[in-house]
Amino acid sequence: MSGDFVEGHEINSGLINTTYIATYVRDNGVKNRYILQRINEKVFTDPLAVMHNVECVTRHINWKVLRVKRDLGGQTLNLYPARGGKFYAKGEGAGVWRCYNFIEGCHTYDIVENTRQAYQAARAFGSFQDLVSDLPTEDILETIPDFHNTPRRFARLMELVESDPMGRLESVQDEVDFVKQRETLCSSLIKQLDAGDLPQRITHNDTKLNNVMMDSETDEAVCVIDLDTVMPGLSLYDFGDLVRTATSPAAEDEVDLTKVEMRMSMFEALAEGYLDGCDCLTAKEIENLVTGGKVITLETGIRFLADYLEGDVYFKTDHASHNLDRCRTQLRLVECIEEKEDAMENFVQRISKAKRD
Repeated sequence: MSGDFVEGHEINSGLINTTYIATYVRDNGVKNRYILQRINEKVFTDPLAVMHNVECVTRHINWKVLRVKRDLGGQTLNLYPARGGKFYAKGEGAGVWRCYNFIEGCHTYDIVENTRQAYQAARAFGSFQDLVSDLPTEDILETIPDFHNTPRRFARLMELVESDPMGRLESVQDEVDFVKQRETLCSSLIKQLDAGDLPQRITHNDTKLNNVMMDSETDEAVCVIDLDTVMPGLSLYDFGDLVRTATSPAAEDEVDLTKVEMRMSMFEALAEGYLDGCDCLTAKEIENLVTGGKVITLETGIRFLADYLEGDVYFKTDHASHNLDRCRTQLRLVECIEEKEDAMENFVQRISKAKRD
């Protein structure tokens, strides 16, 4: 960072890390803004491993974009080094901080507003997957063990159902029963991975719409952000989270479940965008895209429900039932996906065949 500090304030949009935006002004009057972020060491118990992954991925993408694709638009964040040359610094209380460039003229959406935005976001994440497809998975560390291991998420929920540490079980019996009825779905992708039918890749693992920076004038995707959960995983996790976050018009914590729906037009835009951005997918991955949407939506509902039963120790909450509200929107969306699953499968098959032909 160069210049004199002018102002700074906290950004409260994220659920995990503590984030600030800082403005500096140079002698010539030019203002520059930067993102300063403290990694949540309760969630990421090895923050230096997180930084290793972020450095590795951003370096690889920047090299590939500039040297191979010859695209000066850039498709990732840039880290600024601290004193001593490392791309992180330890602050008071031993917290690990890093500094990113602030991308001007962009914004994010918490809820997708139209199919163009859905397509652009999906294409950005598909391009991200494609850009890191030749980065060896052994170069990337697993910072949150079993992050998308849905069977283990299910097992952990059952442990909390058994122990009921906060005395909240009575109010969520319907939600617990819903999850139990879909235990087989929880293991569907992991079984295919273990059998070698699905390839392990380096994946983003948190492909919410608000993790894509959009140009404020054109709504074109500019940059994928929030790389802390980049780990070895399945491409279906990434596409699945796009389905989870973009197909319903309802907010993640909407209490009126009649507002939750699976909009077919949004799904079609996501599928086209992801396939347009990602040329490396296998036939088996494409075949499981819809299953990815179901699994990740169910898994996220399980995570919110488990956190509610445990006393809200992972996700930031604004009120006592916040995680339960989030859980219920996810489980309702699972139902909506199931209702339109055949149409979704048919669309994926149709466009994937068209691209092959």
